[in-house]
Amino acid sequence: MYTENFDYYRADSVEDAIELLGEHDGSELLAGAQGILTRMKTGDESPPALVDIGNLDGLSAIEASDGALSVGALATHAEVADSKTVADHAAALLDAAGEVGDLQVRNAGTVGGNLAHGDPRSDPPAAVLALDGSLVVQGPDGEREIPATDLFDGSFETSVGEREVVTRLELPVDGDAGSAYHKYRNPLSGYALVGVAASVRLDGDTVREARVAATGITDCPFRLEDVEDVLEDEPMDDELLTTAGDVAKAAVDADDLHSDPQASSEFRAHLLGVYTERVLADAVERAE
Repeated sequence: MYTENFDYYRADSVEDAIELLGEHDGSELLAGAQGILTRMKTGDESPPALVDIGNLDGLSAIEASDGALSVGALATHAEVADSKTVADHAAALLDAAGEVGDLQVRNAGTVGGNLAHGDPRSDPPAAVLALDGSLVVQGPDGEREIPATDLFDGSFETSVGEREVVTRLELPVDGDAGSAYHKYRNPLSGYALVGVAASVRLDGDTVREARVAATGITDCPFRLEDVEDVLEDEPMDDELLTTAGDVAKAAVDADDLHSDPQASSEFRAHLLGVYTERVLADAVERAE
């Protein structure tokens, strides 16, 4: 499969990229090239121009300071999966980065590009939702922050503007919380048939705060708020884990669940319950 003809531009800075996006209507950003080029080859997208930001300096740092973890937009999944800083402060993101695609994809694909791409089957969005993260973007009007809960608008649709460039991912650091991400992998594509991330903060044996998010289930990643409500202010034990799994299984309307040759909607609902229990058990163990 071949792409339609397109123009190619290499940006020298974030400001240059913003200007190029404005000069070429319908153009798209190119970073790790693991998302947009695939869709161009299948004909799902055909932008008239690509603006390459893959070589910009200063957008790949991973740093923790002042109660926040900052992950540069051009940090690759492999770099995130190998980062001790991420392991110490955002284990769910480390888990998710290690599950993305295969070795080649992880070494080329970027965190910022992945989140801005809005693939509903991708792993990092669930982790970012469970970790209460946000994307920092820069556009013609300056810099703004997009909470993860406002980021995903639908299949391959996000609230990142047409002339905005993702510069970093910000995650709050909570030393008392434990987090994890688990997925059931599509054996053909490697994407998540079902992926679940959780972040849990305990007070003794009691759940004081919980965030749970899923991917691969519907047209965009989402928080499992019914599960969070069941968990909070309750003593954590096997019975509560079972209840959380049951609530997760019933949390999504059957008409909204994906159904395809790899997994029916009923099987996805079952997996959602199973993987919610598993990921919560891991998050609780890390919190302890």
